Amino acid sequence: MKKIIDARGLACPEPVVLTKRALDSNEVHEVITIVDNRIALENVSRMIKTLSLESMIEEQDGNFYINITKEDMLPEKDTLRGSTVVLIKSNVLGQGDDKLGSILMKSFMYTLTQMEGEIKTLIFLNSGVLLTTAGSDLIEHIKILESNGVEVLSCGTCLDFYSLIDKLQVGVVGNMYTIAEEMIHASKVIVL
Repeated sequence: MKKIIDARGLACPEPVVLTKRALDSNEVHEVITIVDNRIALENVSRMIKTLSLESMIEEQDGNFYINITKEDMLPEKDTLRGSTVVLIKSNVLGQGDDKLGSILMKSFMYTLTQMEGEIKTLIFLNSGVLLTTAGSDLIEHIKILESNGVEVLSCGTCLDFYSLIDKLQVGVVGNMYTIAEEMIHASKVIVL
């Protein structure tokens, strides 16, 4: 059975939630999700990749039609990545003096670059998104982590709140569904 999800105009994370719900149904073998913006397209596409599915995307009149078939499952990949998720909810590490907290955060990010294979995902929330956007002096460290296979997610709502959605320098825009899913499936979550 084919199911069409019209997610145009829906706020994050509804397009992802509706698509996932349709894919979870045993009766559904093909899902076509329609979204009207690139952030929703990226979020649904990321979820499809997480489920090891392939999709075809067609753009028509500013709308994106994402065709997903369950039969197109990709083989499981052997990976050396760890399964630890690090949730960074501030642009400084620890409480107290922000200047010291900034120094500690830079040191922490550098240290993570030296621990290849340990971290699966970095999630940036609240003022933590300041670390992945223009003006951050940690961009290079985070790019090294990303190039080593670490997934880097910045909360879209947080980027929007700080008016930084177009200033993201590393990683991708994430939604709360993806963030929650990453945390729930992690073997360990470290919260900073």
